[in-house]
Amino acid sequence: MLALPDGWLLMDAMMHGISDELYLIDATTFTLVYASERALKNTGCELEDLKQLGLENLLGVSQQALQLHIANHPHHTNFIRLLQEQAPRIGNVRHDQLRVMTISSSKQEFILIIKNNFPSIFSPECLACKSQFEQKLSESEARFQVMVSNTPGLVFQFQIDRDGEIKFIFLSDGCKALLGLEAEDLKEHPKLFYALMNTRDRTSLRKRLELSTLELSLLDWEGRVWIDGWQDTKWINLRSFPRVLDNGVIQWEGIMINITQSKNEKHDIEQSRRDLAELTAHMDNIKEHERSRIAREIHDDLGGNLTAIKIGLSSIINRIKAGQSISLDHAQGLETIVDSTFEAIHKISRDLRPNILDLGIVAALEWQSKEFAKQLEIDCQFTCNQAEVHVSSAQAITLFRICQESMSNISKHAQATSVSVDLNASAHEIVMTISDNGVGIKAGDTLKVNSFGLRGMQERVAALHGRFNISKPSKHGQKGTVITLSLPIG
Repeated sequence: MLALPDGWLLMDAMMHGISDELYLIDATTFTLVYASERALKNTGCELEDLKQLGLENLLGVSQQALQLHIANHPHHTNFIRLLQEQAPRIGNVRHDQLRVMTISSSKQEFILIIKNNFPSIFSPECLACKSQFEQKLSESEARFQVMVSNTPGLVFQFQIDRDGEIKFIFLSDGCKALLGLEAEDLKEHPKLFYALMNTRDRTSLRKRLELSTLELSLLDWEGRVWIDGWQDTKWINLRSFPRVLDNGVIQWEGIMINITQSKNEKHDIEQSRRDLAELTAHMDNIKEHERSRIAREIHDDLGGNLTAIKIGLSSIINRIKAGQSISLDHAQGLETIVDSTFEAIHKISRDLRPNILDLGIVAALEWQSKEFAKQLEIDCQFTCNQAEVHVSSAQAITLFRICQESMSNISKHAQATSVSVDLNASAHEIVMTISDNGVGIKAGDTLKVNSFGLRGMQERVAALHGRFNISKPSKHGQKGTVITLSLPIG
């Protein structure tokens, strides 16, 4: 199917107030490619119907006569009168003659035919301005092409046919890049557009189109299309304004753009918010659990010990008042209870904030590695490129807690026999790497709804503007998991 020259839209607009009928014929195939709105109104037909009629029925002249006329006036640039062989068989206006001129557009040859009286066309002033009109037409087409080619999307025009289906009138070159279809193929088979969509989005577009038709309002639709050739799904936004042509047909003109990236970013943000809400709820539960545990320890351990001390002291006071002797065992028993109380206090304090951190992050991580190796009888090596690393209090507790959580996960799930913790400090960042030779973590494990430990690590690092990553060992064939986090310095 031959595309209408883009600059022709300007000419149609300039001829809007003239009563004559304008027809554009392909000079190669002698088929109708365009008819003005006046021609459609006078004939009472749509363009597709006129294309089926043929030149003789439509214009009253045969293809042979038109070919002979063009041959006798090769490359003529003025309107030449051509007598009709017979009155046309369609339309409600009778015509005696045609006016013919050839037009070149985008390396294509067209025949412009004007039907009915058009005296102003032949005035000396009009003939003198003809070249200026053609120049304006060419400039308009060039501007149109520049705008369309630089538009980030697909520019289109479409109408609704008698069956209620979309019929594309114009599609820009962006059709292939956006929809994976050639513009001519989609114009020839417009149902391919709906075929790209799933049932839900297809129904949504039809409803929006019906509303736009009824109210002549903006058509604004977002949906997914499946590009089979690329095995990919895209989100597209279709925006179009309808206008009523002179023949009563509604035509939509607008643009489709790819909004996949913004949709994915929006989805990621929404998912991140949901994850953060779940993590916050989980952290609140942990806080309540810890508060309950500390309360029980204070009540059971400290409260019980203090009660025992009070009873023991009361017994000693009563013995002293009665002038009785106090046994050494009795006093030593109270001393044992006091020692136990101190130990309980130290344990609660250590759980709230490890005292080992007061000695520095290097000493704290080294102690934690040794404790892990001792408790689980697993080889655990700690290395650091500096004797001491200066970090903020927030960074120290983050490094310590993530190492603690990682070792807890290794003991529960990894089935590892060897673990290494490496702390590397430079002028700009601190990097901690924890690796094991266990069964390894699956990609889906990081996405589990209840993977709050991993999410907690990520949020801790993100709060300090750092980076967190979980991966497999770099050596081929080696099993295990590698956790890497980096925190900026300064």
